[in-house]
Formats: sequence, C-alpha cells, structure tokens
Amino acid sequence: MYISFKRSLSRAATGLLVLGLASVASAYDCNGINAYSNGASYTNGATVTNHGSAYRCLVGGWCSIGGAYEPGVGWAAANAWSNLGQCNGSGGGNNNGGGSNNGGDTGSGGGSGSCSPWVAGQWYNEGDVVTYNGATYVAEHENPGYDPVISTWFWEPTSQNCGGGNDGGNNGGGNCAAWVAGQWYNEGDIVTYNGTRYVAEHENPGYDPVISTWFWEPTQQSCDGNGGGDNGGNDGGNNNTGFHISEQQFNQLFPNRNPFYTYQGFVDATKSFPAFAKTGSIETQKRELAAALANFKHETGDFVHITEIAKGEYCGNWGGADCGCRPGKKYYGRGPIQLSWNGNYCAAGKALGLDLVGNPDIVEQNSTVAWETAIWFWMTQSGAGNDTPHNAMVNGRGFGETIRSINGALECNGGYPNKVQSRINNYLAITRLLGVSAGSNLGC
Repeated sequence: MYISFKRSLSRAATGLLVLGLASVASAYDCNGINAYSNGASYTNGATVTNHGSAYRCLVGGWCSIGGAYEPGVGWAAANAWSNLGQCNGSGGGNNNGGGSNNGGDTGSGGGSGSCSPWVAGQWYNEGDVVTYNGATYVAEHENPGYDPVISTWFWEPTSQNCGGGNDGGNNGGGNCAAWVAGQWYNEGDIVTYNGTRYVAEHENPGYDPVISTWFWEPTQQSCDGNGGGDNGGNDGGNNNTGFHISEQQFNQLFPNRNPFYTYQGFVDATKSFPAFAKTGSIETQKRELAAALANFKHETGDFVHITEIAKGEYCGNWGGADCGCRPGKKYYGRGPIQLSWNGNYCAAGKALGLDLVGNPDIVEQNSTVAWETAIWFWMTQSGAGNDTPHNAMVNGRGFGETIRSINGALECNGGYPNKVQSRINNYLAITRLLGVSAGSNLGC
C-alpha cells in the first residue's frame, strides 16, 4: 500500500523500454539531434546522441540525473533511455556538451604521479586512484564512473600518496570564496568546496558543485589573491560533522515505531552517503533530515511496517541483464522507502555493494541495510519529479518536490491531498523539534 507509485512507474518504464528495444535499428539518422549533456534537464520523448548512438528519453526525471543514467554508459541507463541505434554518419556522434564524455585520460594512474579528479561516467579499473571533494579514493572494483561516496562497493577512501598533490590545499591558488548554498553565481565564478575549486559553467542560484555538475566543473584556475583559506576547519555550515538528531529526539518523534527501525541503524546507514543531511547550511541540512524522516514515516505507517502487506513478486525485465529475478525470491516493498521491484533492488545493491537481487530478504532483516536502501533512493532517484529528494532540499525546491519524486504520480496535483498533508504534518513536526523553519513550497 506504500509502493503504488514505484509499481506504476516501473510498469510504465518496463513497457516503454520493451517497445524501445524492439525498435532498435542498425543505423539511425542523427542529423539535428543534440549531443547528450550530463546533468541537463530532459523530458519524456527527448532524443540525444551519445558515444555515436541515438537515445530517446523514457522517464524525464531519471534522464535528467546523469551519471548512472547516462545513455549507453551508466549502469541504470536502461531504466531511463531507449537505444534508437547507431548514428549513420549524418549528425550526432560528438559529445561536446556531455560533462562525462571528455578528458579520457583522467581516470587511470593507479597511485603513481598526480591523482586525477573523479569524472562521472568515465571507466575506471581496479586500483585506479582519484580525488573527490578533497579526499582520495581507490577503485576496489572496475566501474563505469560510479560516484565514490555513493557506490562504496566500488571505491574505498585511501591514504595512498599520488604525488603532485592536485587538490589538497588550494595553496598558491588565491583566495577563492567558499561556496554558499542559495547564493547567485555567474558563469566563470570560482568557489571552493570541500577542498576543491570549482568554476561555474553556467549561471545558477547556488546549486551544489558536486551534485549539479551541469553548472559546475572542477578547476585549477587561480583565484587571484593571497592563498586559499577554506580548508582550515569547515566551520561554515557546509560540512558539519555532527548528526542533527539525537537518539532522545528520535525516540520522542517515533515512540511507537517497530523496534527494527533503530536509531543506530539509521546513523550507521548515513555513513554510506556522506552528502546526506551534510550539504549546504546547517538549516538546509536539518531540513533535509526532517524531510527524509517525514517521508519515511509516511511510507511505513509511522515506522510500523517493515514490509508491504501484499508481498507480491514484483519481477520485471528492466534494470539490466544482471538484474533478473532469482528463483523463489520476491521483490515486494521493504524498509523505510518500501523498496520494490527487482530493478530497484539491483540498482540499490550495486550502490551498496550487496547482492540484493539474490538476497532481498536482508532489507527486512538488517536495520542498517534497510535504512541504506531508503537513503539510496532519496539520494539517487527522482521518480515522477524533476529532481532527487536530496537535490530538491539542497537546491531550495522545497519539501513538496520530495513528495513528487517519491509518490507524485499518485498523490500530487490533487490526487490524494490527505496523503500529501500527512507528509507535510510529519515534516512540520520534525522541523519544529530540530529547531529549524520549514521553508517554502511544502505541497505538490
């Protein structure tokens, strides 16, 4: 009863995907079709070229994410795009606009010389070393450019010395201003964020430099000043190291929850997603935390239900060849977000380094894993919305956009106003306890 949106969206995506695959041609006229741009906004039916092939967008919210959903490259691309065929030589073929299709030599190096910045969508081999947000990571398994902090199965933090020191201290680069969430930036503006410099590729109202890669690019440009000063303590609110809700507050908010949903399990799960409730100002961080818990509470009936009541099979043919359903396994709704369908279990499992297709039951047996699947969905999926719930809160789109991303196909635009209000009430109660204003755009 809490997964109807994910079910209907999966069916729609499945049907469109099958139709799209059935009509793949050996060659496609790409003349006049724009090259894919990682992180740009796309709507259903939009066509792009990428790596010499043409693609049509199936689900606009997913097409606009980039990274894992990059057509023909990302591991979740089949959920978002249908392959129309290889370009026949007329038009298309180049990927000048795509943020992930340039700089083919930045990913390897294996620890010798200067560490290169991580590039979304670029192939990495086991042992490759990259920098990301001021930290260094080594590829534990080969991968097509998965995010180092989201896909912890593929990357591990490392203390390996790459020499050169390309982003550790911003010394000699001038006094770059620290990025501020919600502040307007013009094209060419340079900021520092988590020890790395970024240049604004397009003007924007303070989008996160590592989330909104369409608007920002890592840079080594000088800021013309007297030395960087943003690495001293990260006290400006963007990287608060504390957790914004205590166990006492957690118990106060959810006194009747199922014992399965432990506070410690939640805290441990957040460690797999360092950007969750840790991006932007303290106010923004608290709002995101409140928004996530408010939606999770609604999805589980006040954290009472661990699994959905019906317990159907939810076996579909989307999500990739390695995501097929296993004999005797069911992929019904489990955990705080009521994760459902084998494709979602597969995608979440890859991000978490777990075989959730082969062992979906662990989501209802292990509290930390259950919380991790919910936060994974929160950080990476946009559903019927135009943004992930994480981005919606960080970029100031408001709590209402998180509802749209999670279950907007059914609840928003007057579908079920009582359910929308229930989520809003949850959010208001949690923000009050955390001592932060709720912000604007609460409904959908």
